[in-house]
Amino acid sequence: MNPILIKTIQFFLSLSLLIVLHELGHFIPAKLFKTRVEKFYLFFDVKFSLFKKKIGETVYGIGWLPLGGYVKISGMIDESMDTEAMQEEPKEWEFRSKPAWQRLIIMLGGVTVNFILAVVIYIGMAWSYGDEYIQADSLKDGFWVTEKAIGDKLGVKTGDLILSVDGKQVEKFSSIMGDIAYGNTITIKRDGSTIEQEIPEDFIATLIKDEDKMRFLTLRRPFIVAEVPEESANKNSGIKANDEIVGIGDKNISYFDEVKPILEQNKGKEISLRVKRDGVEKQIPVVISDTATIGFVPGLLGLDDMEAKGMLKLKTVKYSFVESIPAGINKGIKTLSDYIKGMKKIFNPSTGAYKGVGGFAAIAGIFPDAWDWSAFWGATAFISIILAFMNILPIPALDGGHVMFLLYEMVTGRKPSDKFMEYAQMTGFFILIALLLFANGNDLYKWLIK
Repeated sequence: MNPILIKTIQFFLSLSLLIVLHELGHFIPAKLFKTRVEKFYLFFDVKFSLFKKKIGETVYGIGWLPLGGYVKISGMIDESMDTEAMQEEPKEWEFRSKPAWQRLIIMLGGVTVNFILAVVIYIGMAWSYGDEYIQADSLKDGFWVTEKAIGDKLGVKTGDLILSVDGKQVEKFSSIMGDIAYGNTITIKRDGSTIEQEIPEDFIATLIKDEDKMRFLTLRRPFIVAEVPEESANKNSGIKANDEIVGIGDKNISYFDEVKPILEQNKGKEISLRVKRDGVEKQIPVVISDTATIGFVPGLLGLDDMEAKGMLKLKTVKYSFVESIPAGINKGIKTLSDYIKGMKKIFNPSTGAYKGVGGFAAIAGIFPDAWDWSAFWGATAFISIILAFMNILPIPALDGGHVMFLLYEMVTGRKPSDKFMEYAQMTGFFILIALLLFANGNDLYKWLIK
């Protein structure tokens, strides 16, 4: 199946699930407080619906515009901008007739469900899959900086180890990039010394300039020969697939990243390679091309083999159901905390992080090209966290805007007028449209410049 189609199916499946559950978060407390819900919609039904059916007092339906969903609650100024009904006398079943604390619970229901859903997914993933990762501090000879210019900007080089970010130990190698993106300072181990330095304020902007180079820190791996192509000048040299190159001339080689500088120094020459095959070292003469290549396709040594060589340590954690609960809660809290840190950088223009804001294409890009339930649920939980945070922002037209005005009412005892709420809703709507255009415009711009 086409990878783009797989991503699209996963995206809409995830989005539909999150929207329905978010709206249920409003719907259920509204019904509990005997508030009439006129509509419950997945996606927006501008002009027409793809499907609708009235059950009791509520019309359930699916719209054609996949920008979200909504519940239309009687006596509330919302997306529908139905102000005519607000001019009538309040009815006992209307939202505006309910006590402020009940209205607050109704409005907080959506974001509460989104966060709880993310935690439940993380609990399920911890219980089902456990956790396996490379211990960041176990890398025998540090990591490989594949993009020197980016490494220089951060102040790291091949062979370094990043021990901590903002004073917090980096436990997993896979989390280093995220920690750097959200952090302010790093602690580096280099040649037996410990160095602490600041992460440049605009470092995120540096990464965004070329997303293909964003993963500029990777594992240092031995040079394993995967294949010797027929067109290679060294096809008859005696080199075989699965040979490990451990020396070039008089230089010892432990990692693939050490090879290129030596080849550059010996362009156009014949030189002896030391290779290890079945535990035995052999000397094999080869010719270095004028472009500093030896005509081999490099392969990758597996992580288990690297662990056996003492190059790193893999840690596997299995959780019982009871143990998975705190693990899932901690994962949800950390994900939310990291996202908030990222948003702070986005709202700080000097970081340049706003250039990385993405819309629907960026969100769909979170999902893998091939179907993977673990990846699907992980992406769904992350998006659920995003929806919870974005919806609680104090912007009129979002849940957070309604919560802001309700808190004002509860503190002051004065309820904002319907006319004020109408204008606030319109203002918030235009803000959301502007943000939507900016985010998806960024997606389009990135696609055009590729």
